[in-house]
Amino acid sequence: MKSIRNLANYPAGRPLVSDEIVELHAARLLLLLHHCGIKGRIDGLTKLAKLDFFVRYPAFFARACEALKTPISGLPESSESAMVRHHYGPWDHRYYHVLAYLEGRGLVTVTKEGARSYRFQLTPSGTAAAKELAKQPSFAELGEIMKRVYSVLGKRPGSALKDLIYQLFVPEVAERKLGEVISE
Repeated sequence: MKSIRNLANYPAGRPLVSDEIVELHAARLLLLLHHCGIKGRIDGLTKLAKLDFFVRYPAFFARACEALKTPISGLPESSESAMVRHHYGPWDHRYYHVLAYLEGRGLVTVTKEGARSYRFQLTPSGTAAAKELAKQPSFAELGEIMKRVYSVLGKRPGSALKDLIYQLFVPEVAERKLGEVISE
């Protein structure tokens, strides 16, 4: 992954994929904590990753809503950026880097809760940054999707979201090999 701050050194003739820009993922996770967290907090990396999955794959979110008898319309068809099949469902190998980036910038605190769980909390600076991002027209659609995901799935624990994904998306997620890209 590359920081937008280092792009001046990037060769002009070489293609640049926005999906590899750390700030893009950091902005999405700030907004996720802001819109899908309770007071800017999400308990558990599994929950964070599964909410992020439904935000990034709106077609899968629409199918989950149908299965839960909560029909929803007006969602975009295409995915925002790809995730891979991991031990606990959809995953992005960049989470550790992006969360460390956010923590290092003082935008998020990460605290260990119990033996295996982590709490992700926006700091006051993170809350201010998320509110500023939420005002930007380029993040309006993403923010709306996040609000919808929270309204349908936000109160469920991460393990319930993982189980829902494995039940509903067998060929797309459950039957994929570990590390294989999830596609709609």
